[in-house]
Amino acid sequence: METLVAKLQASKKKLLGLESKLNLEEKRKKLRSLISKSVKSDFWQDITAANAVMEKISSLKKEIEAFDSLKERITTTLELGQEESLETDLEKEVAEIEKEIEKLEFNLFLNGKYDAGATILSLHAGQGGTEAMDWAAILLRMYLRFAERKGWKTNLLSETRGDEAGIKSADVEISGLYAYGFLKNEAGTHRLVRQSPFNANNLRQTSFALVEILPIIEDIKEVVINPDDLEIETFRASGPGGQNVQKVETAVRVRHKSTGTTVTTQSQRSQAQNKENALKLLRAKLFKLEEERKQAEEKKLKGAYIAASWGNQIRSYVLHPYKMVKDLRTGVETGDPLPVLDGDLDKFIEAEIKISEQ
Repeated sequence: METLVAKLQASKKKLLGLESKLNLEEKRKKLRSLISKSVKSDFWQDITAANAVMEKISSLKKEIEAFDSLKERITTTLELGQEESLETDLEKEVAEIEKEIEKLEFNLFLNGKYDAGATILSLHAGQGGTEAMDWAAILLRMYLRFAERKGWKTNLLSETRGDEAGIKSADVEISGLYAYGFLKNEAGTHRLVRQSPFNANNLRQTSFALVEILPIIEDIKEVVINPDDLEIETFRASGPGGQNVQKVETAVRVRHKSTGTTVTTQSQRSQAQNKENALKLLRAKLFKLEEERKQAEEKKLKGAYIAASWGNQIRSYVLHPYKMVKDLRTGVETGDPLPVLDGDLDKFIEAEIKISEQ
């Protein structure tokens, strides 16, 4: 029992040290300020801004409550530490407490400006026709399952279906605490090797899909868009094969004339909501373009600049002739691809975050 009590006391000390490192006092003040703002009579006049505030309140509450709950849990367990008859139960509780503290410590790696916020995940099928489109759809499901495991909310902003199967592209908004921080290093080319289900001879096929991860920029002042620089058109949303699923023009396409960036959203039944989502997606893509421009300029002095492109393969998923998923940046691998494709990505994502933040 003395060993267990010593572990608990060490955990308590570590947790108290994390309180300042995670800026929890500042976050408590921010939460109180946002709650005060949310009860004002004019709060819901701007629904978009109000929803953003409510999402921030929810994220802050979850983070603070997780810390406070763990702190109380340690105190309660210490009080029970004198009961010899509870030793087996206490061993399990101490092990779980240590795991929870490790999760909080991991959040220290996610200290980027946008890491704690929401993200937009964009998928694009590579060359290879139906096979590549099917692979893009598998990846989409993988990330949706990962988000589900994390308790995050997902909102499909746009999806272009393949003619026979799969998807040509898709954009998904993922909202949850540290969604962008966890997913930002998933950007790059993902490679699949398997026996093709789309030909009679079951030949081995290699397919590629590109993943983009963009932060959602809540402060519109950070990415200023001149309304005169936009071309906006509406059209009927359509399903697979071009079949009209709506009789009114609810889908929205927005083109940014200065950069040539075009985004399309059609997942909502409301044209206004699709326009709002399109502008959110456009703002994220313009932010990425500006960041890439800055990085290119900075790296001219350090050597060659490698942009996010098809050549930058980050992970291979092999289903035939053997089974393996291997991350080419960290060396992390597994011989069981099915759980990974079902959203079990933690060990891959956490390894890359730890390397990239060192």
